[in-house]
Amino acid sequence: MILSKEYIAQIRRAFVLAKKDIRIYYFKGPVIIFGVLIPLFLFFAFSIGRNIPINSLVSGLLAMTLFFTATAVSPVIIPWETTMRTLERLVSTPISLSTIILGNIIASFIFGVIISAVPIIVGVIMGATIENLLILIVGIIIAALCFSTIGLLLSTPPSSMPSTIMMLASLLKFPLIFVSGIFIPVEQMPGWGQALAVFSPLTYFTDLARHATQGIGYFPVFVDIGVLIAFTAVFLFAAIKLHKRNLSKRL
Repeated sequence: MILSKEYIAQIRRAFVLAKKDIRIYYFKGPVIIFGVLIPLFLFFAFSIGRNIPINSLVSGLLAMTLFFTATAVSPVIIPWETTMRTLERLVSTPISLSTIILGNIIASFIFGVIISAVPIIVGVIMGATIENLLILIVGIIIAALCFSTIGLLLSTPPSSMPSTIMMLASLLKFPLIFVSGIFIPVEQMPGWGQALAVFSPLTYFTDLARHATQGIGYFPVFVDIGVLIAFTAVFLFAAIKLHKRNLSKRL
């Protein structure tokens, strides 16, 4: 019973930290730029002059928006906290490092889910249809969690310079969007491209978005969902372990 009460208390603290992160970090111009405008410009720059159905545009734009939004700030929250010396105050309180990480994940998850509604609404206004709403909702929830854990994993290097972490994050995020079936469906990629695509979690959400909006996909739905859950578990475990190992180097 004591352990149960402590777990509940830590979860409540995680939501308090998430509220703080959203208020301080997420309602900023750079999040909107990286989460919405950059995916929008990239996708429409690629699609202009090509006869791409609106449903295909929506699935690709949704995948990019959720990926960029959920990983826009989460990689640099802990480095920022380190620079401002607020991380020291947090770990000196009755808040575990796992709770701090969970709070960051919750904030990224909530913001990613909310912003992902933008391309859906725009797409529906432009005439897109949703073939399977359940797949879309489940896919967004699982992918938002997965991408949030990626952001926390990227923040594990013991650097107090947010710019260093942002550079590392960009080196990972931009190549992933080109091998994840967003611009070119996986089935149309060369063999080496398909081999790379299976190692990207973004591939599986893009495929789920295609199932939901176009009724087609490269992998079965249960494979997409199962792999995203597996990626989430691995990334979360690795993020917690690495942050605990590097905590003493930050303080």
